[in-house]
Amino acid sequence: MNILEIIIGLLVGAIIGFAIGRYLLNKLFKERDIAAQNKAKKILKDAENNAEILKKNKQLEAKERFLQLKAEHEQEVNAKNNAINQRENSLKQKEQSLNQKIENASRKENELDNTRKNLEKQTDVLHKKQEEVEHLKQQHVQQLETIAGLTAEEAKNHLVDTLREEARTKAMMQIKDIVDEAKLTATKEAKKVVIQTIQRTATESAIENTVSIFNIENDEIKGRIIGREGRNIRALEAATGIEIIVDDTPEAIILSGFDPVRREIARLAMHRLVTDGRIHPARIEEVVAKTRKQIEEEIVEIGERTVIDLGIHGLHPELIRMVGRMRYRSSYGQNLLQHSREVANFCATMAAELGLNVKLAKRAGLLHDIGKVPDDNPELPHAILGMQLAEKYKEHPEVCNAIGAHHDEVEMTSMISPIIQACDAISGARPGARREVVESYIKRLKELEELALSYPGVEKTFAIQAGRELRVVVESEKISDAQSEVLAADISNRIQTEMTYPGQIKVTVIRETRSVAFAK
Repeated sequence: MNILEIIIGLLVGAIIGFAIGRYLLNKLFKERDIAAQNKAKKILKDAENNAEILKKNKQLEAKERFLQLKAEHEQEVNAKNNAINQRENSLKQKEQSLNQKIENASRKENELDNTRKNLEKQTDVLHKKQEEVEHLKQQHVQQLETIAGLTAEEAKNHLVDTLREEARTKAMMQIKDIVDEAKLTATKEAKKVVIQTIQRTATESAIENTVSIFNIENDEIKGRIIGREGRNIRALEAATGIEIIVDDTPEAIILSGFDPVRREIARLAMHRLVTDGRIHPARIEEVVAKTRKQIEEEIVEIGERTVIDLGIHGLHPELIRMVGRMRYRSSYGQNLLQHSREVANFCATMAAELGLNVKLAKRAGLLHDIGKVPDDNPELPHAILGMQLAEKYKEHPEVCNAIGAHHDEVEMTSMISPIIQACDAISGARPGARREVVESYIKRLKELEELALSYPGVEKTFAIQAGRELRVVVESEKISDAQSEVLAADISNRIQTEMTYPGQIKVTVIRETRSVAFAK
């Protein structure tokens, strides 16, 4: 083998190697292009998928935003509709109130027209009476002239004297009018304050009675309340101290007693017994005890509600309880709580007009008759007792002095004291506010019960039948049957010598022995 063949062999090998290398290189490039295309397609597909997911998320967010905006819009629309409805309701209420006021004004106008017509009729009647008096006077003068046989000159002189006397009378009346006008002018400012106080304080007339009516569904219940041989009604009267009258009045039972608390306890207890259906002496005593406890809780609630209504703060709990008990007390027939509320409002208005402490004035006005509330009444005027109670429960010295001085039992030391006195007189002097007869009647019944309660061994006393009967419940361990008869005679003799009363009073002493055993 020569060199040329070697070279040719090398060239052929090189060409073949180059061809193989180029083939392999082209194959490698194709595989890379295919891989790149697949990767690009994958990337494109992933991009499309991500775009689709992003699109869906954006659509969901847009939909949620739309729903949120829609809900907010609906809420705003509902709020506006509610406001419009409230405004319409308010306008309707105002329209109804205005119509009511127009009707009241029309009614008052008719009443004024009727009053004016009545006054015109009374004026006409008065004029006729005056004409009749003048006619009778002239007849009298003529008769005097006829009887006395007066001459013309004497009649003239007599007439002059008569005219002079009439002129003197008219002059005296004018002088009196001038003096009254001067007094009115002198006290104008004081009366102005009082009148403004009365006009600015609305009040209600509340007169307590001594009889309550208990309504029932049918008259068959009366027999159950009376019980066998009257044992139920006797147990009710003994437990409550109230006379229970069962008569022919249809569907009604009358509860008679001077103490409103006892009457209310009896009424509520009877209502519970009738509703429950179990009516016997043991059940009666249980229900009356529960009702008495309930009334005590209501008394505290009434006191708390009263001080809240009046804006009085920091009052001692015992004074609040006494304020609640005023609801069941009266002063000359006037409800004591209503009277005290009136006086408190009067005092606040008057103190504001005079530039004084309104809170102290209102506080003193509410508490001024607190001395009438305690059951264990010592022999003290209610103003002094009220002042002592106020001092005991740390009330302000000006309040204590106003309570004690509103009936001049003690000397006034502050400007609030005369205001309390004046406002108490204003409330009590209001037409129809008080009844002297009822107050004296209730006072007599209380004295009757206290007289019998002063004897040893007496447990409870009840004045019933409008004070014509006094029932005395004694302790069987301390008083025997024979002693009961002596006690009844002693009480009746003492009533005769110490008290003034119409008719006669029956004294009944009740002694009861109970034997109790338990079956186990």
